[in-house]
Amino acid sequence: MSGIIAQNSGRHTGLVKASSGGGAWNLILTLTASADATLSFVEGTDGVDFTAYDEFVFKFINIHPESDRWGLVFQFSTDTGSNYNTTITSTNFRSYHNEDDSGTPVVVYNPGEDLAESTNFMHLMGNDIGNANDENACGELHLFNPSSTTFVKHFIGVSQCQGGNDISVESHIAGYSNTTSAIDAMQFKMGSGNIDAGQISLYGIS
Repeated sequence: MSGIIAQNSGRHTGLVKASSGGGAWNLILTLTASADATLSFVEGTDGVDFTAYDEFVFKFINIHPESDRWGLVFQFSTDTGSNYNTTITSTNFRSYHNEDDSGTPVVVYNPGEDLAESTNFMHLMGNDIGNANDENACGELHLFNPSSTTFVKHFIGVSQCQGGNDISVESHIAGYSNTTSAIDAMQFKMGSGNIDAGQISLYGIS
């Protein structure tokens, strides 16, 4: 077990062993935002290699937007980041509850934030993240077998944010990039404005 952190996949350094029954979480790269328009993970840059594992996980820690009540979005590239415009089909739902306990907690499907054979950026989080000093979002996105040249590329994600209207919002997404070309880059950005602060860490699961 030397050099491996036992069952602590929340750690952001070194080689991490997942919870019992899982594989090792291999930290590849952490990008830290500071008023950045985009954060991109590109094959061949900073040790990123989308052919190295069958599953990759992006961890989002304390994502803080510049603009109030926007969400984090993403897209894939098949030409090492020259274009982020693969064709995506996806689904999206969320639950929410007000801080003051007003209203009724609900689970809703979001047809306005999913995609149907679209080259738009996909919502990881709804347009809810507040930009007050203490407001932020955290979550994760799983990408499966991006280097395949036979199958489409599936993804699933979950996130939690403190909304700009004092609300707890949990978002769930799933879908696929409808391409048999290998994915070799991913880009993240806010729906509007910059990513004011926060981290995105890329892990390969072995």
